[in-house]
Amino acid sequence: MFIKKMPILVLSMLVIAACGGGGSEANVPLDPVPAEFAGQTNPLGTDAASAGAKVFQVNCESCHGPQGYGDGPAGVALDPAPKNLAELQARAGDDYLFWRIASGKEGTSMVAWRGVLTDEQIWQAVAFIRTLK
Repeated sequence: MFIKKMPILVLSMLVIAACGGGGSEANVPLDPVPAEFAGQTNPLGTDAASAGAKVFQVNCESCHGPQGYGDGPAGVALDPAPKNLAELQARAGDDYLFWRIASGKEGTSMVAWRGVLTDEQIWQAVAFIRTLK
């Protein structure tokens, strides 16, 4: 009986291993922030989060989802999947968030938003991302 079920067990283990378990990226180190952006902090403060929510809804939500979990309808088809911003914001500085939004990330679907959004809109989005839990 066990021998008959062994191929199913092995196949199941391979599928689970290939999926990566859907684990957190909390232990993956962040890329270093380039000197041009390093040390920047949001000049707008937390009151900019409401304007940032609108920027996020129009430009980011389709990929990152309404709560920033990386589960937006457009993000489902992306490889790699969009970042979970609720998790990322807890370990990234303002400089990192601004840099990634402004410059995008090569090898992913994260495009550079500088030139599409103003610096003020990017900072508003950063203020909103800081509210994600």
